[in-house]
Parts: sequence; structure tokens; C-alpha cells
Amino acid sequence: MDKNTGFGYIPRDTVIHSLTGTTKLLMTIITSIAVMITYDTRFLIAVIAGSAIIFYLSKIRFREIWFVLTFIAFIMLINCVAIYLFSPEEGVRIYGSRHELLHLIGGYYVTSQQLFYMLNIVLKYFSVLPLALIFIITTNPSEFASSLNKIGVSYKISYAVALTLRYIPDVKREFYEISQAQQARGIDMSRKVNLTRRIKNASAVLFPLVFSSLSRINTIADAMELRGFGKHERRTWYQARDFQKKDIAVIIFCVLLLVISIALNFINGGRFYNPFL
Repeated sequence: MDKNTGFGYIPRDTVIHSLTGTTKLLMTIITSIAVMITYDTRFLIAVIAGSAIIFYLSKIRFREIWFVLTFIAFIMLINCVAIYLFSPEEGVRIYGSRHELLHLIGGYYVTSQQLFYMLNIVLKYFSVLPLALIFIITTNPSEFASSLNKIGVSYKISYAVALTLRYIPDVKREFYEISQAQQARGIDMSRKVNLTRRIKNASAVLFPLVFSSLSRINTIADAMELRGFGKHERRTWYQARDFQKKDIAVIIFCVLLLVISIALNFINGGRFYNPFL
């Protein structure tokens, strides 16, 4: 197993990292709302192109997020298959026309409208999820907590979310170390053994990981209680930063995206862009 798989905060000196956590949080939320409002293919492709540019500017390497992207692709594939199995004519209903490409079996036909509808579903995934990954990878967990608190979330909840994000790399590293230790003892979890054996052997890693995590949670809870966490209604944040001109510019740009998304609903006469007219 590669211990570099997974995701978590990766400090780097980039323009994306220099934005405040609040800015990146609002960017993710506003852009996600804009993407959810419309199914305009042109708009979704433009957002994906923007996400790709942000990925490049943030200097995120593919090997650092390949596991998450693979998992997302797997979920997306299941979603598309489920959509086709339970509603193979949804695209035909939405776009009001029908162009058959292939007959599979029974009432299942492959149509241009259904493929185009499912393409839009895939584009929605690629529009929103990369921004969420960028936010997580380029934002310090403590600053993330201050960002949530700044937009009105209770600081107790904000701190709990920050601890969760901070703990992900630790769990990943500990899982890797326990796995290596158990394999050194002769417990094989590679593809050389069958799936049933691998699942059984995985318990030799999962149980120590669970007990170790519970012990760490207890230690953190005791430390926070001894320091009087939660005694006051408000708190200050060491990682909090003030807005700069570039933060305001990014937020304004995201608001413009939201306005464009809403305007497209009126231009297209609904949420869907119909190229079959």
C-alpha cells in the first residue's frame, strides 16, 4: 500500500494556498450552488476548465489524490448505471425528442438524449468535487475551523470538523504502519491470497487501528477538557486571516458565476440546455 494515498492538508507556497480559508470555503459553496442550479453543458464545462486551472495553480500532484479520484469515479460509475437501469428514458423525457443508437434488451435502448443527460451528470461531479478537494488540500485545518466559525457555525462544531480533517492523515499513516507490521508477521493481504482470506486478514489491521483511534480520541478529549474548551461562547483563532483584495476578487467572481447560472435558466427556458431542438 502506498502511504501517500488519500488526502489532507498539503502546505505549499501558491496563490491558492495564500487565499483565506473563508474565501476558499465560500468559493466551494457558491460554485457548488451554481452547478446544482443548472444542467447547461457549456457552463459545466467552463467550471471544469476553471477547476483544472486552479489545480494547476495549487500544484497538487495526481499521486496525492489518485485514491480519492478513483473512489469518486467508481461512485460516479455506479450512479450512471443505476440511472440507466431505473430510468433509461429520462433523457428522452427531458429533451423531448428521441434518437435511438442501439437496442440492448427489452425496453432498454441507448439514445442520444439519455447519453447526453448522463454526460451532464458526470460533468456535475467533475465540476463540484475537484473544488472540494482543492479546498481540503490547500486549507490548514485550524484555518478551516476559523472559516466555518466566521460564517456563523458554532466554534465547537468548527473545531470538531478541523480535528477530523487533521486526523485523516494520522489514520492513514497509522493504517500503513500497522499493515506493514502485520505483513512482517506473515499476515498476507496482497492479491496472492483470495478475497475471503484478505478480508479476514484485514481484521488484523482494522481492530488495532480502531482501538488506537479510540485511545487517541480519549486523550484529545481529556486535553481539551483540562484546558476549559467550550467554557466561553466565543473564541479567537490563531490561524484566522483578514481578507485581501484577491480574496474579495475571487468571491465576486464566484457570485458572478452564480448569477450566470441563474440567468441560464431563463435563457434556456429551464435548467436543461437542449441541443436537440
